[in-house]
Amino acid sequence: MSESILRIDLQNDSGFREIPEPALFDRWVRAALQRPYTELEQTIRIVDEAESRRLNRDYRGRDKPTNVLSFPSELPPELLDYECLGDLVICAPVVEAEAREQGKPPQAHWAHLVVHGMLHLQGLDHETEAEAASMEALEIEILKSLGHTNPYLPT
Repeated sequence: MSESILRIDLQNDSGFREIPEPALFDRWVRAALQRPYTELEQTIRIVDEAESRRLNRDYRGRDKPTNVLSFPSELPPELLDYECLGDLVICAPVVEAEAREQGKPPQAHWAHLVVHGMLHLQGLDHETEAEAASMEALEIEILKSLGHTNPYLPT
């Protein structure tokens, strides 16, 4: 059986240099996929605080930068010759600051946010307590498979 094709369009216009290697993003995205895909293209955009704040304000009504935003694809599948879940937007300075504040290795926090965002793109959410418990349990399981500890434990 052949392995699925995954292309990650990693965009870093933030000027932030301390981002993980592309191979790690590939690994994290693959680990978070909840079903097989024949050919998947995933966009991950690394942004600064100003762009994160603008997107968070315009699309979520929250006037502050945030760690990760998920934008599910609204394109009809027949328009593309590959599958597309949507776009992840990750604010590098926020990720790094949170990792420091929470006493976590930065790479573990990056992995968590990519997994978290990918689950959102696949329809999972945490609006209710039951949804949050289910999504967190799945995140913990995925991150454990990647060699990371439970991101929800207090540090």
